Amino acid sequence: METVYIETSVISYLVSEPSRDLIIAGHQQITREWWERHRQQFQCVVSQLVLDEAASGDARQAEKRLTILRGRQLVPITPAVIELAEQFIRSGALPPKAARDAYHVAASTVHRLDYLATWNCRHIANAQVLKKLQPICAQQGLALPVVCTLEELMGD
Repeated sequence: METVYIETSVISYLVSEPSRDLIIAGHQQITREWWERHRQQFQCVVSQLVLDEAASGDARQAEKRLTILRGRQLVPITPAVIELAEQFIRSGALPPKAARDAYHVAASTVHRLDYLATWNCRHIANAQVLKKLQPICAQQGLALPVVCTLEELMGD
């Protein structure tokens, strides 16, 4: 079974109230559909960072997010993950303000997961950013997972 790292934005869209913004509302609908119809095709994993981010903010929404995440397999934030994330930032491929995003990408890369699912298209599902991250990973003998939105993981 293929593995997919579920980044925090996916869980947030899954449990949030429907947005009035048409693009966000569309992402929310795709997220719900994928979660109901396609999630079982993958081994879904998260990191402690996802749990920490999910626990922040509005208490009611945080509880919904944590309920969804309960029982999910955790990939550890190892020294190798920390070092790769720091390399992403030191290289300038990701700005310091995107440190958490660097850790999501690093965790999914170091643990050799198949996919990283996200709705964060600014720092994660961004072709220009990924192009800068690829050589950093290659220097470590690693390959980035396929970084994508859930729409790209819908299958047939």
